[in-house]
Amino acid sequence: MKASPRPARRVTDDERRARLGVRHGVAPDARFSDLVSATRGMTVLHATEPASVHLALRARAAGVTIDDVENALYQHRSIVKQSAMRQTLFGFTTDLLPAAWGSTSARVARSLRSRLAKDLVTSGITPDGERWLDEVGDAVVETLTTREASGTELRQLLPAVDVKVERGSGRWAAATPVAPQVLQLLNAQGRLVRAHNGGHWRLSKPRWTATSTWLPVVPEPLSEREGYAELVRRWLHSFGPGTEADLAWWLGGTLGAVRAALIDVEAVPVSLDTETALGWLLPDDIEPVEQPTEWVALLPTLDPTVMGWRGRDFYVGRHLAMTFDSVGNAGTTAWWNGHVVGTWVQDRDGTARIHLLEDVPARARRALADEAERLTVWLDRVVVNVVYASPAMQLAR
Repeated sequence: MKASPRPARRVTDDERRARLGVRHGVAPDARFSDLVSATRGMTVLHATEPASVHLALRARAAGVTIDDVENALYQHRSIVKQSAMRQTLFGFTTDLLPAAWGSTSARVARSLRSRLAKDLVTSGITPDGERWLDEVGDAVVETLTTREASGTELRQLLPAVDVKVERGSGRWAAATPVAPQVLQLLNAQGRLVRAHNGGHWRLSKPRWTATSTWLPVVPEPLSEREGYAELVRRWLHSFGPGTEADLAWWLGGTLGAVRAALIDVEAVPVSLDTETALGWLLPDDIEPVEQPTEWVALLPTLDPTVMGWRGRDFYVGRHLAMTFDSVGNAGTTAWWNGHVVGTWVQDRDGTARIHLLEDVPARARRALADEAERLTVWLDRVVVNVVYASPAMQLAR
């Protein structure tokens, strides 16, 4: 049996929380200067709930407005929504898209395509699901090269895609529309992107267009191994130290791919307080970071910080069951010096309100109350309805 590598040093939980505050731009003296830097600093932003992108950037980039985020998404197109890790939607900076297209997104595309091709055949739509997907996929991309369209509009433009497949059996049988699945598949393949949003910024009503139409230059995907290595390199800078299990969970990939990537980036092992497994850092990032000044933060549902690791004890502690729903989706979180100490919700008039899960010093309560007031003003009392409400959020309401 191969011996485990010797840790270069120990990284305590206190240091991990300090790194979190600095690298994630949530400590007051570590704010990012612009939205692209903030997105790149987090590797990617969770975008399943559209408002999470705006709120995550607001928490990390000084002076950002909702219009700034909208412009980054739809005018400058410096942040692009892409289906990737764990078949989840993320906001990517354009320079990282080739890594995802060659690795995690390609993995998602293979899974989606295999299932859909089989369902097309068993549902009697075509005797050759693979060929059907090739032909219809090409037609969709050609149609959306000169325009944007919603899913509904696409079905009107291309009746061939307006079909349903049968899934399940007996009382669980259901007819599932194919068009949304084709759009997801083509996005995972890097051929389509979500273009302008057809509704309010806090709602998800995507319009679709060809990637070559949306981006001025479409780079070639990296190879699978190169793609995983680049994602792991970015993740280690943002979230390191982390374990192999953290990386495999975050990537939605295999341990084999993770271990190959760690070799490729020449990652250095370190020991951790709350994990028996080794953590990993980049070779030029093994020195301790300085403790930031005291900080608070109010982060949205599915924020990349709270969703960054599989092993969450060092920042969530005993609040794990209150912070995440039954399938692992994080609700809103209130932070004090690298610890989740509560949640935040909005009243009907849009006022943001803190609900603490533990006692904190009076200065922390005041700072959190001040941050809630700033958030209320920033949102201009717009109420953000969330899909993933944690037990703590439900209790706070």
